[in-house]
Amino acid sequence: MPTVIALPWTRYYIILGALAEQMEIQAAGRTVSVSNPDKVFFSKRGETKADLISYYLAIEVPLMAAMGGRPVLMERYPDGAGGKSFFQKRVPKGAPEWVRTMTVATPNGTMSNALVVDDIAHVVWAVQMGCLGFHVWPSKAVDPAHADELRIDLDPQSGVSFDEVKEAALETRAAFDELGMASYVKTSGSRGLHVYVPLLAKWNSITVRAAAVAMARELAWRRPDLVTDAWWKEERGQRVFIDYNQNAPHKTVFGAWSVRPRVGAVVSTPIDWDDVAGGASFGELKPDELTIQTVPARVAERGNPWVEMADSAVSLEPLLEWVRRDLDKGLMDAPWPPQYPKMPGEPPRVAPSRAKSES
Repeated sequence: MPTVIALPWTRYYIILGALAEQMEIQAAGRTVSVSNPDKVFFSKRGETKADLISYYLAIEVPLMAAMGGRPVLMERYPDGAGGKSFFQKRVPKGAPEWVRTMTVATPNGTMSNALVVDDIAHVVWAVQMGCLGFHVWPSKAVDPAHADELRIDLDPQSGVSFDEVKEAALETRAAFDELGMASYVKTSGSRGLHVYVPLLAKWNSITVRAAAVAMARELAWRRPDLVTDAWWKEERGQRVFIDYNQNAPHKTVFGAWSVRPRVGAVVSTPIDWDDVAGGASFGELKPDELTIQTVPARVAERGNPWVEMADSAVSLEPLLEWVRRDLDKGLMDAPWPPQYPKMPGEPPRVAPSRAKSES
């Protein structure tokens, strides 16, 4: 007889077969078969594939609010975190017929058949394939031409403390507040923070990237001791880099509520701004303690910090005023990543030290 196990914090049930070699999960009205549910995916505490699935089912509502209806790039770790990995740009042949896909372009122009997260069953299916977390497009599948999120990636360079990253995040929030643009923050699942601004879906990714460049420059002018917009690593120093190119066309960002391929099963977790500012009732923010074991209980107790995000979409126009201001100053575009074709108004795509040696 199969064993039926209720998953914590959810209405879902797992039906285990003999020796737990196979299980079936009922999710979103679909049945997803999962092999080797007891395979250890995270070695620090021994969490398994079944544990990871249980986590995603437990945070279904905020997860789907953040990722639902979007194409994603799967980063697969068949043997768990710390093992060999590869990016799954195309949904493989043999996927269930209900799995939704769409054709997207990668940064180098290659077309691929990406997974669209239509419901939580798609997430469970991806985990069965060894996907731990998801890299998410800034647009919905129904409107791929327009980005509805601006993402500011606060990337600490070597020697930068997390307190400095938090300070840079608060500077970023203050700048958006001045423009009347609501912003939301999450841990990256590593050493940084990500700031999101929900947008009206009226602008393409080239325009959104230009706006991100303007924000990066503004922050670097305001706090040159803390923040840099320098694309070339040799110029960044011991500061927080504002990676504006995460908004370039076809770029993805590691998704909210997604689990990093780290042995401690750390989650890229949406948080309150008071967590960053250090409000007395929030305590010290420790990103490594936000894991698949702790995040569901945190959400159950405190709710989803991004719950108002869907109703807070704003115009990009205030930030585009800064773009026009910079153009009036004679500033060129910022450098693009190497896999993109040369773009209009872009400076020479060569590191300053190399340019000097070749001159």
